[in-house]
Amino acid sequence: MKYVNQPVRKTDAMALVTGKPVYTDDLAPADCLIVKILRSPHANAWVEDIKTGTAEKVAGIACILTYKDVPQKRFTLAGQTSPEMSPDDRLILDRHVRFVGDAVAIIAGETEEAVDKAMKRIRVEYRVEAPVLDMHKAKDNPILVHPEENWKLKIPLGGDNKRNLCATAVEEQGDVDEVLRNCKYTVEETYHTKANQQTMMETFRTACYLDHFGRLVVLSSTQIPFHVRRIVGRALDIPASKVRVIKPRIGGGFGAKQTSVSEIYPAIVTWKTGRPSKMIFSRYESMICSSPRHEMEITVRAGADENGIIRAIDVYTLSNTGAYGEHSSTTVGLSGHKSIALYRHTEAYRFAFDVVYTNKQAAGAYRGYGATQGIFAVESAVNELAHKMGMDPVKIKELNMPVEGGPLPGYHDVPVAQSCTMDRCMARAKEMMDWDSKYPCRDMGNGKVRGVGVAMAMQGSSIAGVDVGGADIKLNEDGSYTLALGCTDMGTGCDTILAQIAADCLDTPMENIVVFSVDTDISPYDSGSYASSTTYTTGVAVMKACEELKKKICELGAQMLETDVDKVDFDGSYVFSTEGEEEKKVSLEDVALKGTFFNNIELQVVKQHSSPISPPPFMVGMAEVEVDTETGNIDVLDYVAVVDCGTPINPNLARVQTEGGIAQGIGMALFEDVQYTDKGKIRNNSFMQYKIPTREDIGKIRVDFESSYEESGPFGAKSIGELVIDTPCPALAEAVYNATGIRVRELPITPEKVAMGILKKKLEK
Repeated sequence: MKYVNQPVRKTDAMALVTGKPVYTDDLAPADCLIVKILRSPHANAWVEDIKTGTAEKVAGIACILTYKDVPQKRFTLAGQTSPEMSPDDRLILDRHVRFVGDAVAIIAGETEEAVDKAMKRIRVEYRVEAPVLDMHKAKDNPILVHPEENWKLKIPLGGDNKRNLCATAVEEQGDVDEVLRNCKYTVEETYHTKANQQTMMETFRTACYLDHFGRLVVLSSTQIPFHVRRIVGRALDIPASKVRVIKPRIGGGFGAKQTSVSEIYPAIVTWKTGRPSKMIFSRYESMICSSPRHEMEITVRAGADENGIIRAIDVYTLSNTGAYGEHSSTTVGLSGHKSIALYRHTEAYRFAFDVVYTNKQAAGAYRGYGATQGIFAVESAVNELAHKMGMDPVKIKELNMPVEGGPLPGYHDVPVAQSCTMDRCMARAKEMMDWDSKYPCRDMGNGKVRGVGVAMAMQGSSIAGVDVGGADIKLNEDGSYTLALGCTDMGTGCDTILAQIAADCLDTPMENIVVFSVDTDISPYDSGSYASSTTYTTGVAVMKACEELKKKICELGAQMLETDVDKVDFDGSYVFSTEGEEEKKVSLEDVALKGTFFNNIELQVVKQHSSPISPPPFMVGMAEVEVDTETGNIDVLDYVAVVDCGTPINPNLARVQTEGGIAQGIGMALFEDVQYTDKGKIRNNSFMQYKIPTREDIGKIRVDFESSYEESGPFGAKSIGELVIDTPCPALAEAVYNATGIRVRELPITPEKVAMGILKKKLEK
């Protein structure tokens, strides 16, 4: 291949680094009304009365909307393909506000100053009720987050709003309790991961206007353009055909923009006033009313025989969805399905979960999507089991890890690992880390101790049988190609990767392919950029479209050469005859002109692809930390990652994806924690209080690849986007334990927790 598996520069790199106007706010109409939200100061309250008369008199105010002015049909903001598993529990504005920051009124005006002034003049009378903030007390609590009668769960997932229960289920194979009783070594522990914010550089933002047909055009920084079209239509109670969504460049999403956080507010302003509008979330708003990672508490029981073979795993997950249920049931499922499957000898397993409503900010999708929380728990439990046995954690993983052709227990999308190099990933990681000489720890003689830790991970490649990728490839009259995509490049480089695939399929230079980003009016349908689906699913759609277009080019070329189509071939530049000694050929440019100007033959193909399976990528991560035994301070010195993502279509982009995911995982493990007051108000609502890692905090990150070949993927590729955030939490927890003997089971692993653990250990002696 000329382009696939090559480190090609991103197609939009120069536009981004030179500051071209490519983002939502750059492209919004100049005369937009400014839209802001009056937000609830209470975690659980009812709007008894709201007075807007004085506010409406402020010069420049165009529109103030309350719950009286919006449709009363409930919907979900989750961008998910059918079957929609998230409950319909939202209104644009509701009398019942369910968390501090929930929307009470929408204000739109000519200037930000006018809107801010009007907001201060709105008078709201609340009936304040006690909130339920502790997820352990939420289930069957008399305080109901959603007491309404029109709450609806479209598919049976055990949810019951009158029990504060969004979803609940149990699945099992074999007799877990019996197998555990017969295991020589067992462990039972509970692990707690807190909510984390995605903190992408570009906050949530949307601009809207009406076109000359009276249709609503939504210009938005979103991962899910086609789902936004449906969500906005439902929220405004208008046909989706009246809505057009255009996606510009995105300054990061990480799953946050798989929820339609900002779109409905300017959309209803424009629909009601007929005027362009835009809403730009401040960082403060992005911290208090967006879609952070689900807080989860996971109890793991695991058992192994005397040889270190893990025979049974029992996982129970309690997940906190917050005030609304977006992504609640799908996220929690991955906490078990992506963690239990890491241990191939498992004879019996049980996975149970409860997802509860609380009066906290609603959670949503975040890179790793539940697998991150589950893998932290299961990998930590297995590491603890290894220590009980006196075994190196690397050894227990080598004995039990997925192998090519081996089973993946509890992973229903692919019961057998069809492509897997986890064994090579582990061997390479050991070599890179020099594990045998560093394990478990080294006392540096100055009050600091260095320890190493290890973790495995797997994710998925799209949602099997659900996610859809779409590609539209067209030959232009000058011999160039236009590739229209329905997936969303949010900085990941998927536009570049898909152009690489198309260029090799069509034997043409990459610069000959113009990639067109998403416009729901003209792009092929695509379920969006999430669930690690873009390269794997849309990549195959691109291959299918290119292959069919090549056939069309050959058919027209054969006509021009006055021969049969089975007697010609195409080399990217010419259609040529494959028989006879006399060279007969016609150039691609001549074929293109014939097909467009002279013959009107459709040299355009639209293809979609949905995979019936979701082959997992695999990864091993190893961390080395240095812990100050006096202060508990943790420095990450080195992080080694070895990844099996099938064929890396673009090794450079795969590498930076891995580095970025590891940095986010380090943040989750050591720093990030969305905290609340006893009244339900978020304490850390800016980067002054919410710590994310800087470059100095993440140490040295080294990445390597051990490629497999996945037959169902484009050129053998699998996914990589989510997998790479999954190993830092358990690897770092293990490294800290090996350095200090302190096992921290609740993230983040702060210096205070380590120092107090060391002190407690000394006092016990």
